[in-house]
Amino acid sequence: MSSNLLDKGYEPHEVEKRWYDFWEKQGLFAAKDESSQKSYSIVIPPPNVTGVLHMGHALNNVMQDILCRYRRMRGDNVLWMPGTDHAGIATQNVVERQLANEGTDRHQVGREKFIERVWEWRKEYGGAIINQLKRLGASCDWERERFTMDEGLSKAVRRVFVQLYEEKLIYQGNYIINWCPRCHTALADLEVEHEELDSYLYYIKYPFPDGSGGITVATTRPETMLGDTALAVNPDDERYLNIGFDEVILPLVNKKIPIIRDTYVDAGFGTGGLKVTPAHDPNDFELGKRHNLPAVKAIGDDGRMTEEAGRYQGLDRTECRKAVLKDLEDQELLVKIEPLKHSVGHCYRCHTIIEPNLSKQWFVKAKPLAEKAMEAVKTGKTKIIPEIWENTYYDWLENIRDWCISRQIWWGHQIPAWTCEDCQEIIVAAETPAACTKCSSTNLVQETDVLDTWFSSALWPFSTMGWPEQTPLLKTFYPTSTLVTGFDILFFWVARMMMMGIHFMGDVPFKDVYVHALVRDEHGKKMSKSTGNVIDPLTIIETYGTDAFRFTLAAFAAQGRDVKMSEKRVEGYRHFINKLWNAARFSLMHLDKAYIKIPEKKLSLQDQWILSRLGQVIARVEEALDTYRFNEAAGAVYQFVWHEFCDWYLEAAKPALYGKSGDDAAGSSKAVLWRVLRETLILLHPFTPFVSEEIWHKLPGTQGSIMQASFPSDNPDNKAIIVSPESESQMETIISVITGIRNIRGEMNIQPSLALDARVQTADENICEIIKSQQDMIIDLARLKSFTAEDPGERPKSAATAIIENAVIFVSLEGIIDFAQEAKRLEKEITKLEKELTGVSKKLNNEDFLAKAPDDVVEKVREKHAVLSEKHHKLQVNLEKIMELDKS
Repeated sequence: MSSNLLDKGYEPHEVEKRWYDFWEKQGLFAAKDESSQKSYSIVIPPPNVTGVLHMGHALNNVMQDILCRYRRMRGDNVLWMPGTDHAGIATQNVVERQLANEGTDRHQVGREKFIERVWEWRKEYGGAIINQLKRLGASCDWERERFTMDEGLSKAVRRVFVQLYEEKLIYQGNYIINWCPRCHTALADLEVEHEELDSYLYYIKYPFPDGSGGITVATTRPETMLGDTALAVNPDDERYLNIGFDEVILPLVNKKIPIIRDTYVDAGFGTGGLKVTPAHDPNDFELGKRHNLPAVKAIGDDGRMTEEAGRYQGLDRTECRKAVLKDLEDQELLVKIEPLKHSVGHCYRCHTIIEPNLSKQWFVKAKPLAEKAMEAVKTGKTKIIPEIWENTYYDWLENIRDWCISRQIWWGHQIPAWTCEDCQEIIVAAETPAACTKCSSTNLVQETDVLDTWFSSALWPFSTMGWPEQTPLLKTFYPTSTLVTGFDILFFWVARMMMMGIHFMGDVPFKDVYVHALVRDEHGKKMSKSTGNVIDPLTIIETYGTDAFRFTLAAFAAQGRDVKMSEKRVEGYRHFINKLWNAARFSLMHLDKAYIKIPEKKLSLQDQWILSRLGQVIARVEEALDTYRFNEAAGAVYQFVWHEFCDWYLEAAKPALYGKSGDDAAGSSKAVLWRVLRETLILLHPFTPFVSEEIWHKLPGTQGSIMQASFPSDNPDNKAIIVSPESESQMETIISVITGIRNIRGEMNIQPSLALDARVQTADENICEIIKSQQDMIIDLARLKSFTAEDPGERPKSAATAIIENAVIFVSLEGIIDFAQEAKRLEKEITKLEKELTGVSKKLNNEDFLAKAPDDVVEKVREKHAVLSEKHHKLQVNLEKIMELDKS
């Protein structure tokens, strides 16, 4: 029997490593390529190869792991496909910094050697995030781990590019794109992060050719005027209907530019005049196309002014702005300057302010692909959960712009396009062509740009399973069952996977998309290094153990609501893990064998009740996990374990377990205890895999890993788990009586060891019968000397009361409490408390304190005031009760 005993305390770190190694060695995460089992699959949102585990990763992967462990227990053939993304810009930046520290750069080492260096870096450091996911308990099929730059995925990328090009859905053209002068690459609209900045609106006068007046325009970027090719006004703007001129003079450049009229111009903004710079603004670019305007590129790819900028050539764009403003002021053409707050785009990698720039790039024609992606959600082929994200998804797809997929960096999938140097023919092919298809020249040069990282990750659900080969894995697991993702990549990734999956596989890539919220700090603020409120998951795991951390994330992961994370909350769930451990340790002391079958004879009330409650929680957890309500599933099992199994059932079952109620009762209670503990561990396993596995192996009668156990509702041995409303109602009555007596003991400050006399008066025969039949349980758990149930009558002298439904509880205090002495004690405590409360109230009434103190300090004072006020109220109530009892 000693072999199944648990250590006195739960030490997570040794347990976690041992069981994770066991799971991997036993191949318990492995999916079968072909199986008669129902298929369930998830593709991991591939973390960047440069990444480290943060709270967003932790929440996302804990949710996926809960689903995968749950579905394995339901008997499914589960594939959780892992992998990492090559993260083009981010990874290139990391290696470029290494080269800079060595006194060189990528241009000096050359493209080929640079790519070799990146692969070396990936081999040495790229697995960090994977190892951290394993610390989290992620049960991915690691034998299938993929990388967006591995050979198979590269083949898929080339195949997709060539097909889309042949279908005229990929094209090359000049277009305004977002350009990062620091990273020297184009960025998709989604890769631009907008930030509200304090800026200015500059009013600049564009004179008429004869010098008589002019039109004033308002702009936030005066340096771009050097690339202006027109001035636009609204055709219905009365101010400009009869101006008598078709041209204005472009200040500083001193050349004539036309006045164009277009309804795009907002007559209500600024002066109603709009400078048109087709090479440096996406809206101006469209205006330029409509009016056949030339595009003058005044700002180069390096963020410096070009030859087109005249005497400002070579200046950095910010230096140029200062110079332009000074010259405009000197020429009395700077009319006024107004402060302005406006949104400015920054590179999502290096946070440099981006430059809208005219550039020749490769694009995907997105509209035809987007229509089918919208239709799939509208018809329910793919469900977005919660539904609130559907409109956001539709809105983006309805207004989608062509997707710029070329990047001017070296790390990534080099675009499979070659230009013939002799005839300028462009050849797009999956394999390197031997000669030009037009003139047969061998003088071919491959496109130097690489594809946007999101292009390869858009193929992730099917490229990871072997496409373009029609593999058994693809047949078994595509479309995948669920995608768990954050809302921030709903467009970056989810919508693009939908477009590519439908186009190339003829089916949606996933049936459900579960969109989780953000993890914020305990005050609801977004975590960031600059504010110093970042909580490191690995530090939390090291301090409290993985299970406590995972359970915290699940418990607060309500649909559509951000998770407020704090170390205190994780500490609270560490107490829950300890509570479970201690309950299991006590239980195992009484379980010398496996009690597979529960006796058919009538069970005690507590045994019937706990089995009924177990049945209820099994159903609730199942329903909640099937509908992605992680917090409800975690909350249900938490309530059951702590408040029903530990607090009530184990206490009520002790007399039977210790043999005080006879051998039959002992055998029945042990059988019930064994069953309840076993199924509880299974319910907990998706949330707390390590502690549940450790206890599982100590429980007699278990075989193999808990991961291979059947979910309780699928186990035919669980026939005895019957939901019984009658036993639950009866037990609720008993709990109410015991709780009422305990509350009196607490309010009256009576020692727990002191046995009391109590009685219940009720006219309800059913309650009276229940109480009498469970008298021993009440006496034992309420620590009483005597207990009776009787019809309503006179109130006993010197008795404290508690009221429950249809009954009144009386606890005799005669000889137990010196009422006069207790009243003095309470009065003294109230006086002391009132002094403290006065001091706190003064602070809250001090306007100076409220205005100057930090928000968190004020909040703590308010919380303290609330706690003291509640305590004061309770003491007053108790004093009144004592004084009443003293009179009686």
